[in-house]
Amino acid sequence: MTDWQAVVFDLDDTLYPEQSFVLSGYRAVAVWAEYHLGIATGQVFAELKALFDAGMRQDVFNYWLAARGLPDDGLVVELIKVYRQHSPIIAPFPSVPALLCQLRDRFRVGLVSDGYLRVQQQKLTALGLAHCFDAVVFSDEWGRVAWKPATRPFEEALSRLGRLSPVAAVYVADNPAKDFLGARRAGLASIQLRLPGGIYSYLCPPTPEHTPDFIVRSFDELRHFLLDGAYQ
Repeated sequence: MTDWQAVVFDLDDTLYPEQSFVLSGYRAVAVWAEYHLGIATGQVFAELKALFDAGMRQDVFNYWLAARGLPDDGLVVELIKVYRQHSPIIAPFPSVPALLCQLRDRFRVGLVSDGYLRVQQQKLTALGLAHCFDAVVFSDEWGRVAWKPATRPFEEALSRLGRLSPVAAVYVADNPAKDFLGARRAGLASIQLRLPGGIYSYLCPPTPEHTPDFIVRSFDELRHFLLDGAYQ
């Protein structure tokens, strides 16, 4: 196997728990709802969190308004706006900052992340990790057409990391529904970080092409895998 020269990371549920961003957004929405709708912040947050805990990931605000007997009247659009534009209160997984610093002693380190550009930029700022990367690529720089599993963000990351060959890089991510297909088609190897409690950790790859090349289940295992050459 060719020695890797770069490690490229996903962001959500790879470097920090994505659930923390969701709950941060719900808190912002709850504050807004108390001011504009007269419903106590704590009650709104509890109701939204209950929907999330029940497994609801889409149309949460639609369901919440319906359960409250409130007409939409543009409220869903406004709630989504508050959610996306809030300043998130999130933190990296405890092992992440030190791991990224260690990796930079041996590899070039990049980031490729999906999601609305402003939202992802705010997340990275809140996490305080921007200085840990030699290249940062948000797929929304080119619009939804470039979101994973498109290959363009991976190709751009390789270019920004020094015009690397795809075989010289590996992508570390969590979601087999989209993360590894694009990386594979761009020519990168891939590692699934399957952490306990991850939002997508239970998912199975929908096709063989979606399957990661390797699976690790902790940051210690990932560190050993990359720094001790366990992949060779």
